[in-house]
Amino acid sequence: MDFGISGKTAFVAASTGGLGLAVARGLAAEGARVAITGRRGELARKIAAELQADGQDAVAVEADLSTEAGVAAAVERAVELLGPIEILVLNGPGPKPGAAAGLGADDIAAAFELLVKPHHALVSKILPGMRQRRWGRILAIGSSGVAAPLPNLAVSNTGRAALAGYLKTLAAEVALDAVTVNMLLPGRIATDRVAELDRAAAKRRGTTPEEIQLESRKTIPARRYGEPAEFGAAASFLCSAPASYITGVALRCDGGLIRSL
Repeated sequence: MDFGISGKTAFVAASTGGLGLAVARGLAAEGARVAITGRRGELARKIAAELQADGQDAVAVEADLSTEAGVAAAVERAVELLGPIEILVLNGPGPKPGAAAGLGADDIAAAFELLVKPHHALVSKILPGMRQRRWGRILAIGSSGVAAPLPNLAVSNTGRAALAGYLKTLAAEVALDAVTVNMLLPGRIATDRVAELDRAAAKRRGTTPEEIQLESRKTIPARRYGEPAEFGAAASFLCSAPASYITGVALRCDGGLIRSL
C-alpha cells in the first residue's frame, strides 16, 4: 500500500527514544520528512544523522515541550527546517506510578501538566495551518489505560483520559477540513518505559523483572511484548492518506491485551 505521505512534513514529539522514536522511524521509512524532537539535543542530532545515512529525510529539533515557550520555539524551528507541518504526533513521558487512593492535589495537577497542556499547546500552534491547507494528521500516542485503566497508574489514567476527551471532541470539529485526529494505544511494547514499570512492579512485589515479564506475557493473547517497529507501522498507517476516513478513533496495538472490542 502506498501511504501517500512521501514528502509530507512530520513533527514527532519526544522522539529521541521509546514509542516516539519508533513512530518517527516508521514515518521516515514511508518518505515523510521528520523532525526528531526532544530535550536531548545531541541524541536527536545523532538519530537524524542515522536516518539521513539511510537515505531518509530527518532533522533534529532540540526542544523542551513542557512549556508554551518551548513548544513555540520547537514548532518555529521545525517549520524553518522543513516547512509547514502536516503530520503531528503527540507524545511525552509517562508520569510516576501510584495508586488512586493515594493521589494528592499535586498529582492531579501533574496529570494535566504532563499529559494535556503540552499536547494542547502543540495542537494550538500547528492545527490552524492544517485547516487552512485542508490536510492534516494528528495522532496521539496514548496508553491502553484509556480503554481500561491500569492498576497503579492512576496519574497516567487520569491525564490520558482527559486528553482522549479533548481529542475526540476536536476530531469532530475539524473533520470537514480534512484533518484527522486519532489515538494509538500501546499495550506492552518492549521499550525502556515498560522495562521501568516492570522493575517498579518487581520491587513492589519482592520479585524479579523477569518474573513480572513472564506474568505479563501470560495475560497477552499473543504471548509476547510488541516490537516498537510494529507500533510505528500502525502509527504510520493512521497518518497516511488512505486513512483519511478514520478519525476520532482510539486504536489499540496491544496483541489482544484488552479483552473488549
